[in-house]
Amino acid sequence: MSATPAWPPRSAPRLFVAPTLSLGEQHVLDGPQAHYLGRVMRVSAGDAVILCDDATGEWAARVVSATKREVVLEIAELLRPREDVPDFTLCPALLKKPRFDQVLEKATELGAAKIRPVITRRCVADALNMERARSVVTEAAEQCARTALPRLFEPVPLRELLRTWPQDAVLWFADEEAASGESAVPPAANAFPGRSPPAGLLIGPEGGFDDVERGDVRALAQAQPVSLGPRILRAETAAIAGTALWMGTMGDWAVSHGDRKSSGIAAPVGLTGAP
Repeated sequence: MSATPAWPPRSAPRLFVAPTLSLGEQHVLDGPQAHYLGRVMRVSAGDAVILCDDATGEWAARVVSATKREVVLEIAELLRPREDVPDFTLCPALLKKPRFDQVLEKATELGAAKIRPVITRRCVADALNMERARSVVTEAAEQCARTALPRLFEPVPLRELLRTWPQDAVLWFADEEAASGESAVPPAANAFPGRSPPAGLLIGPEGGFDDVERGDVRALAQAQPVSLGPRILRAETAAIAGTALWMGTMGDWAVSHGDRKSSGIAAPVGLTGAP
């Protein structure tokens, strides 16, 4: 006798939806999400779809009906509660669209809780299409099976970020001068383990921070300079590499899932009211 196929199958489409989900309710999708399920994935009655609401967790749903314009789903089972995430904020300087899209996508995949873009004097870009940025973040979360979306902030000038930075959070400052050997800065791999979350990582633009900006950052009591190695990295590479390194030393790559609370992994972002 052949084994009964697992349900829901691993290949089931996965989407984030806005309303809070609950067992047994029916949920109607229209617009682009209905087009994706009906026209691209070609779902039909009885098929499985995975839904996340960024509040309660990840749910399995069955397709009740599917047309070109509307897909009706019935919520069948809670698969996972909304995950705890490390209280880590990536603060990248704005870049041109393709490169910043990459930063948003990879920061989401790597597990950042918050993304706070900053505008500096050497930024080529000075604005961010927030609707598009949220779409990039959401699609990345769907692809990598996150149940918690990172909180995405509007871009602010560097001085505004520093003025509002939380008193209890260290702000690691990726100092590009360290790569040239002009200053004695500890390697990030050595410095990160010395401070528990909450934490942030500040990454400059192409060309780096100017002297005034560097002085402003160093004047912040919570700021700590770190080196990301002997080579001068592109801004998007530094953001991705620095986030991965923090996750590997202090985040949820470094602890088993059962040890998160004792290791300083924060409660779900968006439920705590943290800035």
